[in-house]
Amino acid sequence: MAPIGDVMAWGESFDYLLECKTGQLVFEDFLRTEYSEENLLFWFACENYKKISSETEMMVAAKRIYSEFVQVDAPRQINIDCVTRGEIRENICQPGPNCFDRAQRVIYGLMENDSYPRFLKSEIYQTLLEQAEKR
Repeated sequence: MAPIGDVMAWGESFDYLLECKTGQLVFEDFLRTEYSEENLLFWFACENYKKISSETEMMVAAKRIYSEFVQVDAPRQINIDCVTRGEIRENICQPGPNCFDRAQRVIYGLMENDSYPRFLKSEIYQTLLEQAEKR
């Protein structure tokens, strides 16, 4: 059970929701009900990707992110424009630390402006809020 302060803070800030481990899990559950959890999974993959310092590991991770989320017909294909998708495709043989930045910004915007407001109105969040307020 998430502390009341956390649950209430998720309603104030999308960033706070993403920074909180419990918030991430609850938001992912919500996105799964909308069949859009790939957005959050991609965002986390990008966050982890940026922490990689080894060039070899970066190349392996970039190819995995590309094949899982970016390429057309990827198993968890994210909704990005063809220009961004093409840019990543061109950079994938020499991926830098910022290879996915534009796509990550697009997906962050989609989640913040589209999924997040629906999450705050969702039964999942409202139930947690009620439970937190009762304690």
